[in-house]
Amino acid sequence: MSNKKQRLLDRRYLDMARIWAQNSYCKRRQVGALLVRDKMIISDGYNGTPSGFENICEDENNKTKPYVLHAEANAITKVARSGNNSEGATLYVTSSPCIECAKLIIQAGIKRVVFSEKYHVEDGINLLKRANIEVVQLEHREDNKLP
Repeated sequence: MSNKKQRLLDRRYLDMARIWAQNSYCKRRQVGALLVRDKMIISDGYNGTPSGFENICEDENNKTKPYVLHAEANAITKVARSGNNSEGATLYVTSSPCIECAKLIIQAGIKRVVFSEKYHVEDGINLLKRANIEVVQLEHREDNKLP
């Protein structure tokens, strides 16, 4: 696949992850993720509380509750529960992964991560690169024209 076609696909999947983030009940930050393998979406996720918990992500001081799951963790655990796997997949996520999610990405066999917004701490990105996972940042654009 040409670089231009790949870049266009990357932008479209990131746009879809951005739309998926709107499902999050979190007020401070909404993050969406898609897992794609062979041009098929195999899982999705957004940040939020575990299944069966109240859909409130922040405490009374507007701090994120410690048990809120990140979008990447939700997508990875969802694909695991489905009986499918993420070996060789690409993860599209609206925000760069934290160190904890980076560890899950490595262990899940994901080979490529595409994100738009850089998280304020870059240790997750650095760990992914150390594990030879391709990391691509594509800043958000309103159009879907070729690069």
